[in-house]
Amino acid sequence: MAMQLRELAEKLRCRLVGNDDVDVRRLAPLHEAGEGDLVLVVNARDLPALEATRASAVIVREGSPPCSKPALVTNDPYLAFVQALRLFYTPDRPTPGVHPSSIVAEGARLAEDVAIGPLSVVETDVTIGPRSIVGAQVYIGRGSHIGADCWFYPQVMVREGVEIGDRVIIHSGAVIGSDGFGYLKDGQGVRIKIPQVGRVILEDDVEIGANVTIDRATMGATRIKRGTKIDNLVQIAHNVVVGADTVIVALSGISGSTKIGDRVTLAGQVGVVDHVEIGDDVTVGAQAGVSKNLPPGGVFLGSPAVPHLAFKRSVAAVNRLPQILSTLKRIEARLASLEGAASERREGAQPSQSASDGGPQ
Repeated sequence: MAMQLRELAEKLRCRLVGNDDVDVRRLAPLHEAGEGDLVLVVNARDLPALEATRASAVIVREGSPPCSKPALVTNDPYLAFVQALRLFYTPDRPTPGVHPSSIVAEGARLAEDVAIGPLSVVETDVTIGPRSIVGAQVYIGRGSHIGADCWFYPQVMVREGVEIGDRVIIHSGAVIGSDGFGYLKDGQGVRIKIPQVGRVILEDDVEIGANVTIDRATMGATRIKRGTKIDNLVQIAHNVVVGADTVIVALSGISGSTKIGDRVTLAGQVGVVDHVEIGDDVTVGAQAGVSKNLPPGGVFLGSPAVPHLAFKRSVAAVNRLPQILSTLKRIEARLASLEGAASERREGAQPSQSASDGGPQ
Protein backbone atom coordinates (compact mmCIF):
# COMPACT_ATOMS: atom_id res chain seq x y z
CA MET A 1 0.00 0.00 0.00
CA ALA A 2 1.24 3.48 -0.89
CA MET A 3 -0.27 6.86 -0.10
CA GLN A 4 0.80 10.35 -1.06
CA LEU A 5 1.78 12.53 1.85
CA ARG A 6 -0.90 15.14 1.07
CA GLU A 7 -3.59 12.43 1.33
CA LEU A 8 -2.09 11.11 4.55
CA ALA A 9 -1.97 14.61 6.04
CA GLU A 10 -5.66 15.05 5.29
CA LYS A 11 -6.60 11.70 6.84
CA LEU A 12 -4.51 12.35 9.95
CA ARG A 13 -5.53 16.02 10.20
CA CYS A 14 -1.92 17.16 10.29
CA ARG A 15 -0.31 20.30 8.94
CA LEU A 16 1.96 19.44 6.02
CA VAL A 17 5.35 21.13 5.66
CA GLY A 18 7.44 20.39 2.56
CA ASN A 19 6.95 18.27 -0.54
CA ASP A 20 3.36 17.00 -0.58
CA ASP A 21 3.60 14.40 -3.36
CA VAL A 22 6.01 12.07 -1.54
CA ASP A 23 4.82 8.45 -1.57
CA VAL A 24 4.65 6.74 1.82
CA ARG A 25 4.62 2.94 1.71
CA ARG A 26 5.07 1.97 5.33
CA LEU A 27 5.91 3.18 8.85
CA ALA A 28 9.28 2.35 10.36
CA PRO A 29 11.38 2.96 13.49
CA LEU A 30 13.87 5.77 13.11
CA HIS A 31 16.98 3.55 13.12
CA GLU A 32 15.60 1.30 10.34
CA ALA A 33 13.93 3.87 8.08
CA GLY A 34 14.54 3.91 4.35
CA GLU A 35 13.03 5.42 1.24
CA GLY A 36 9.24 5.43 1.32
CA ASP A 37 9.11 5.21 5.13
CA LEU A 38 7.30 7.51 7.54
CA VAL A 39 8.87 7.88 10.99
CA LEU A 40 7.92 9.45 14.31
CA VAL A 41 10.20 11.97 16.03
CA VAL A 42 8.95 13.39 19.31
CA ASN A 43 12.18 14.62 20.91
CA ALA A 44 14.29 17.33 19.29
CA ARG A 45 17.41 15.39 20.27
CA ASP A 46 16.45 12.76 17.66
CA LEU A 47 16.44 15.23 14.76
CA PRO A 48 20.14 14.70 13.89
CA ALA A 49 19.45 10.95 13.64
CA LEU A 50 16.48 11.73 11.38
CA GLU A 51 18.69 13.71 9.01
CA ALA A 52 21.04 10.73 8.75
CA THR A 53 18.27 8.38 7.58
CA ARG A 54 16.69 7.92 4.16
CA ALA A 55 13.17 8.28 5.58
CA SER A 56 10.80 10.01 3.17
CA ALA A 57 8.73 11.86 5.78
CA VAL A 58 8.33 12.41 9.49
CA ILE A 59 5.59 13.08 12.06
CA VAL A 60 6.69 15.79 14.52
CA ARG A 61 5.17 17.81 17.31
CA GLU A 62 3.96 21.36 16.65
CA GLY A 63 6.74 23.77 17.57
CA SER A 64 9.61 21.36 16.83
CA PRO A 65 12.75 22.75 15.14
CA PRO A 66 12.59 22.61 11.34
CA CYS A 67 14.07 19.65 9.49
CA SER A 68 14.91 18.85 5.88
CA LYS A 69 12.33 16.05 5.57
CA PRO A 70 8.69 16.63 4.58
CA ALA A 71 6.83 16.76 7.89
CA LEU A 72 3.36 16.08 9.24
CA VAL A 73 3.04 18.52 12.14
CA THR A 74 0.52 17.93 14.92
CA ASN A 75 -0.11 18.67 18.59
CA ASP A 76 -0.41 14.92 19.29
CA PRO A 77 2.24 13.07 17.27
CA TYR A 78 1.70 9.75 19.09
CA LEU A 79 -1.98 9.71 18.21
CA ALA A 80 -1.22 10.60 14.59
CA PHE A 81 1.31 7.76 14.40
CA VAL A 82 -1.19 5.26 15.82
CA GLN A 83 -3.82 6.40 13.34
CA ALA A 84 -1.28 5.98 10.53
CA LEU A 85 -0.54 2.45 11.72
CA ARG A 86 -4.24 1.66 11.57
CA LEU A 87 -4.38 2.97 7.99
CA PHE A 88 -1.40 1.01 6.72
CA TYR A 89 -1.69 -2.23 8.68
CA THR A 90 -5.20 -3.67 8.65
CA PRO A 91 -5.25 -7.34 9.68
CA ASP A 92 -6.23 -9.91 7.08
CA ARG A 93 -9.70 -11.23 7.77
CA PRO A 94 -10.31 -14.92 7.16
CA THR A 95 -12.96 -16.01 4.71
CA PRO A 96 -16.37 -16.32 6.39
CA GLY A 97 -17.62 -19.84 7.00
CA VAL A 98 -16.87 -22.90 9.11
CA HIS A 99 -13.69 -24.86 8.45
CA PRO A 100 -14.44 -28.50 7.63
CA SER A 101 -12.38 -29.75 10.57
CA SER A 102 -14.38 -27.75 13.12
CA ILE A 103 -17.43 -28.97 15.05
CA VAL A 104 -20.45 -26.72 15.41
CA ALA A 105 -23.17 -28.36 17.47
CA GLU A 106 -26.82 -28.38 16.51
CA GLY A 107 -28.54 -25.46 18.15
CA ALA A 108 -25.57 -23.11 17.76
CA ARG A 109 -26.51 -19.92 15.93
CA LEU A 110 -23.92 -18.20 13.74
CA ALA A 111 -24.71 -14.80 12.23
CA GLU A 112 -23.67 -13.71 8.75
CA ASP A 113 -19.99 -13.43 7.89
CA VAL A 114 -18.82 -15.39 10.95
CA ALA A 115 -15.53 -17.25 10.40
CA ILE A 116 -14.69 -20.42 12.36
CA GLY A 117 -11.10 -21.63 11.98
CA PRO A 118 -9.69 -25.18 11.91
CA LEU A 119 -10.24 -27.67 14.75
CA SER A 120 -12.53 -25.41 16.78
CA VAL A 121 -15.54 -26.53 18.79
CA VAL A 122 -18.76 -24.55 19.22
CA GLU A 123 -21.19 -26.20 21.62
CA THR A 124 -24.98 -26.13 21.55
CA ASP A 125 -26.99 -22.99 22.37
CA VAL A 126 -24.03 -20.74 21.49
CA THR A 127 -24.75 -17.53 19.59
CA ILE A 128 -22.05 -15.68 17.65
CA GLY A 129 -22.75 -12.21 16.26
CA PRO A 130 -22.08 -10.78 12.80
CA ARG A 131 -18.53 -10.61 11.43
CA SER A 132 -16.97 -12.27 14.47
CA ILE A 133 -13.82 -14.35 13.94
CA VAL A 134 -13.06 -17.55 15.85
CA GLY A 135 -9.50 -18.75 15.25
CA ALA A 136 -8.05 -22.24 15.15
CA GLN A 137 -8.50 -24.62 18.11
CA VAL A 138 -10.91 -22.37 19.95
CA TYR A 139 -13.49 -23.86 22.33
CA ILE A 140 -16.78 -22.08 23.04
CA GLY A 141 -18.90 -23.69 25.74
CA ARG A 142 -22.60 -24.41 25.83
CA GLY A 143 -24.94 -21.44 26.17
CA SER A 144 -22.29 -18.75 25.65
CA HIS A 145 -23.21 -15.56 23.80
CA ILE A 146 -20.70 -13.66 21.65
CA GLY A 147 -21.49 -10.29 20.08
CA ALA A 148 -20.60 -8.68 16.76
CA ASP A 149 -17.11 -7.99 15.39
CA CYS A 150 -15.27 -10.04 18.02
CA TRP A 151 -11.92 -11.68 17.34
CA PHE A 152 -10.76 -14.79 19.22
CA TYR A 153 -7.18 -15.77 18.42
CA PRO A 154 -6.09 -19.45 18.29
CA GLN A 155 -6.45 -21.62 21.39
CA VAL A 156 -8.84 -19.40 23.31
CA MET A 157 -11.16 -21.26 25.68
CA VAL A 158 -14.56 -19.83 26.56
CA ARG A 159 -16.38 -21.98 29.08
CA GLU A 160 -20.13 -22.47 29.33
CA GLY A 161 -22.54 -19.61 29.92
CA VAL A 162 -20.11 -16.76 29.21
CA GLU A 163 -21.54 -13.51 27.86
CA ILE A 164 -19.30 -11.43 25.58
CA GLY A 165 -20.25 -8.08 24.06
CA ASP A 166 -19.34 -6.46 20.75
CA ARG A 167 -15.81 -5.80 19.43
CA VAL A 168 -14.15 -7.92 22.11
CA ILE A 169 -10.63 -9.20 21.37
CA ILE A 170 -9.28 -12.27 23.18
CA HIS A 171 -5.68 -13.37 22.61
CA SER A 172 -4.27 -16.88 22.51
CA GLY A 173 -4.26 -19.04 25.60
CA ALA A 174 -6.86 -17.04 27.53
CA VAL A 175 -9.40 -19.01 29.56
CA ILE A 176 -12.68 -17.24 30.21
CA GLY A 177 -15.04 -18.82 32.74
CA SER A 178 -12.79 -21.31 34.50
CA ASP A 179 -13.95 -22.37 37.97
CA GLY A 180 -13.39 -19.95 40.80
CA PHE A 181 -10.95 -21.10 43.48
CA GLY A 182 -13.40 -21.95 46.27
CA TYR A 183 -13.12 -24.68 48.94
CA LEU A 184 -14.55 -25.27 52.40
CA LYS A 185 -13.10 -27.56 55.08
CA ASP A 186 -15.41 -30.24 56.46
CA GLY A 187 -15.36 -31.58 60.01
CA GLN A 188 -12.29 -33.71 59.27
CA GLY A 189 -10.34 -30.81 57.73
CA VAL A 190 -10.80 -32.03 54.18
CA ARG A 191 -11.32 -29.30 51.59
CA ILE A 192 -14.64 -29.66 49.80
CA LYS A 193 -15.01 -27.96 46.42
CA ILE A 194 -17.63 -25.19 46.35
CA PRO A 195 -19.64 -25.44 43.10
CA GLN A 196 -18.94 -22.45 40.87
CA VAL A 197 -22.31 -21.93 39.19
CA GLY A 198 -22.06 -18.26 38.14
CA ARG A 199 -20.82 -16.80 34.89
CA VAL A 200 -18.46 -14.26 33.31
CA ILE A 201 -19.57 -11.12 31.47
CA LEU A 202 -17.21 -9.20 29.18
CA GLU A 203 -18.79 -5.94 28.03
CA ASP A 204 -18.22 -4.14 24.70
CA ASP A 205 -14.71 -3.19 23.52
CA VAL A 206 -12.86 -5.23 26.13
CA GLU A 207 -9.47 -6.70 25.15
CA ILE A 208 -8.02 -9.72 26.95
CA GLY A 209 -4.30 -10.54 26.63
CA ALA A 210 -2.60 -13.88 26.12
CA ASN A 211 -2.87 -16.48 28.90
CA VAL A 212 -5.25 -14.42 30.99
CA THR A 213 -7.59 -16.37 33.29
CA ILE A 214 -10.95 -14.96 34.36
CA ASP A 215 -12.87 -17.18 36.78
CA ARG A 216 -16.62 -17.62 36.76
CA ALA A 217 -18.50 -16.40 39.81
CA THR A 218 -19.52 -18.73 42.60
CA MET A 219 -22.97 -17.23 42.07
CA GLY A 220 -23.87 -14.16 40.01
CA ALA A 221 -21.22 -12.84 37.65
CA THR A 222 -17.58 -11.90 37.32
CA ARG A 223 -17.82 -8.74 35.20
CA ILE A 224 -15.31 -6.79 33.09
CA LYS A 225 -16.91 -3.51 32.06
CA ARG A 226 -16.82 -1.62 28.78
CA GLY A 227 -13.50 -0.65 27.24
CA THR A 228 -11.23 -2.27 29.80
CA LYS A 229 -7.88 -3.63 28.57
CA ILE A 230 -6.16 -6.54 30.31
CA ASP A 231 -2.54 -7.41 29.56
CA ASN A 232 -0.99 -10.89 29.34
CA LEU A 233 -0.78 -13.30 32.28
CA VAL A 234 -3.35 -11.64 34.53
CA GLN A 235 -5.51 -13.64 36.98
CA ILE A 236 -8.97 -12.38 37.87
CA ALA A 237 -10.79 -14.42 40.49
CA HIS A 238 -14.46 -15.19 41.00
CA ASN A 239 -17.03 -12.42 41.55
CA VAL A 240 -14.57 -9.63 40.73
CA VAL A 241 -16.03 -6.51 39.11
CA VAL A 242 -13.64 -4.41 37.00
CA GLY A 243 -14.89 -0.96 35.99
CA ALA A 244 -14.98 0.71 32.58
CA ASP A 245 -11.84 1.90 30.74
CA THR A 246 -9.54 0.30 33.30
CA VAL A 247 -6.06 -1.04 32.47
CA ILE A 248 -4.57 -4.08 34.23
CA VAL A 249 -0.95 -4.78 33.31
CA ALA A 250 0.87 -8.13 33.07
CA LEU A 251 1.30 -10.55 35.97
CA SER A 252 -1.26 -8.82 38.18
CA GLY A 253 -3.56 -10.92 40.36
CA ILE A 254 -7.00 -9.86 41.59
CA SER A 255 -8.51 -11.90 44.44
CA GLY A 256 -12.16 -12.81 44.76
CA SER A 257 -15.05 -10.37 45.21
CA THR A 258 -12.84 -7.32 44.68
CA LYS A 259 -14.46 -4.25 43.10
CA ILE A 260 -12.28 -2.05 40.88
CA GLY A 261 -13.57 1.33 39.72
CA ASP A 262 -13.58 3.06 36.35
CA ARG A 263 -10.38 4.36 34.68
CA VAL A 264 -8.13 2.55 37.16
CA THR A 265 -4.56 1.57 36.26
CA LEU A 266 -2.97 -1.45 37.93
CA ALA A 267 0.68 -1.64 36.83
CA GLY A 268 2.69 -4.84 36.43
CA GLN A 269 2.68 -7.47 39.18
CA VAL A 270 0.11 -5.72 41.35
CA GLY A 271 -1.60 -8.00 43.86
CA VAL A 272 -5.02 -7.26 45.32
CA VAL A 273 -6.48 -9.13 48.31
CA ASP A 274 -10.09 -10.29 48.35
CA HIS A 275 -13.17 -8.19 49.15
CA VAL A 276 -11.51 -4.76 48.81
CA GLU A 277 -12.71 -1.80 46.76
CA ILE A 278 -10.51 0.40 44.59
CA GLY A 279 -12.06 3.77 43.70
CA ASP A 280 -12.34 5.43 40.30
CA ASP A 281 -9.23 6.97 38.68
CA VAL A 282 -6.78 5.22 41.01
CA THR A 283 -3.26 4.33 39.86
CA VAL A 284 -1.42 1.50 41.63
CA GLY A 285 2.29 1.26 40.85
CA ALA A 286 4.21 -1.86 39.84
CA GLN A 287 4.61 -4.68 42.39
CA ALA A 288 2.32 -2.98 44.88
CA GLY A 289 0.15 -5.02 47.21
CA VAL A 290 -3.37 -3.70 47.86
CA SER A 291 -4.58 -4.91 51.25
CA LYS A 292 -7.37 -2.44 52.01
CA ASN A 293 -9.83 -0.13 50.25
CA LEU A 294 -8.29 2.68 48.18
CA PRO A 295 -10.15 6.00 47.82
CA PRO A 296 -10.80 7.49 44.37
CA GLY A 297 -8.21 9.48 42.50
CA GLY A 298 -5.05 8.53 44.36
CA VAL A 299 -1.67 7.14 43.33
CA PHE A 300 -0.44 4.27 45.50
CA LEU A 301 2.88 2.43 45.76
CA GLY A 302 4.46 -0.25 47.90
CA SER A 303 3.33 -3.33 49.75
CA PRO A 304 1.09 -2.73 51.55
CA ALA A 305 0.10 0.02 49.12
CA VAL A 306 0.20 3.53 50.58
CA PRO A 307 -0.13 7.02 49.04
CA HIS A 308 2.83 7.59 46.74
CA LEU A 309 4.27 10.55 48.67
CA ALA A 310 4.33 8.52 51.91
CA PHE A 311 6.00 5.67 50.05
CA LYS A 312 8.64 7.97 48.57
CA ARG A 313 9.38 9.42 52.02
CA SER A 314 9.79 5.88 53.37
CA VAL A 315 12.15 4.94 50.55
CA ALA A 316 14.17 8.11 51.11
CA ALA A 317 14.43 7.28 54.82
CA VAL A 318 15.53 3.71 54.06
CA ASN A 319 18.17 4.96 51.64
CA ARG A 320 19.57 7.15 54.41
CA LEU A 321 19.91 4.25 56.87
CA PRO A 322 23.62 3.58 56.16
CA GLN A 323 24.41 7.25 56.77
CA ILE A 324 22.23 7.29 59.89
CA LEU A 325 23.93 4.14 61.25
CA SER A 326 27.36 5.62 60.60
CA THR A 327 26.39 8.82 62.41
CA LEU A 328 24.94 6.79 65.28
CA LYS A 329 28.17 4.84 65.66
CA ARG A 330 30.17 8.09 65.84
CA ILE A 331 27.78 9.45 68.47
CA GLU A 332 28.06 6.24 70.49
CA ALA A 333 31.86 6.34 70.31
CA ARG A 334 31.90 10.00 71.33
CA LEU A 335 29.50 9.32 74.18
CA ALA A 336 31.60 6.40 75.40
CA SER A 337 34.70 8.64 75.31
CA LEU A 338 32.95 11.40 77.27
CA GLU A 339 31.63 8.92 79.84
CA GLY A 340 35.14 7.46 80.23
CA ALA A 341 36.67 10.88 80.76
CA ALA A 342 33.97 11.82 83.28
CA SER A 343 34.55 8.59 85.19
CA GLU A 344 38.29 9.24 85.37
CA ARG A 345 37.69 12.76 86.70
CA ARG A 346 35.38 11.41 89.40
CA GLU A 347 37.92 8.83 90.46
CA GLY A 348 40.72 11.44 90.55
CA ALA A 349 38.66 13.83 92.66
CA GLN A 350 37.95 11.24 95.44
CA PRO A 351 40.40 11.66 98.49
CA SER A 352 42.22 8.55 99.80
CA GLN A 353 40.98 6.87 102.98
CA SER A 354 44.10 7.92 104.99
CA ALA A 355 43.84 11.55 103.90
CA SER A 356 40.21 11.70 104.88
CA ASP A 357 41.05 10.29 108.30
CA GLY A 358 43.63 13.00 108.89
CA GLY A 359 46.67 10.68 108.59
CA PRO A 360 48.47 8.80 111.44
CA GLN A 361 47.69 9.92 115.08
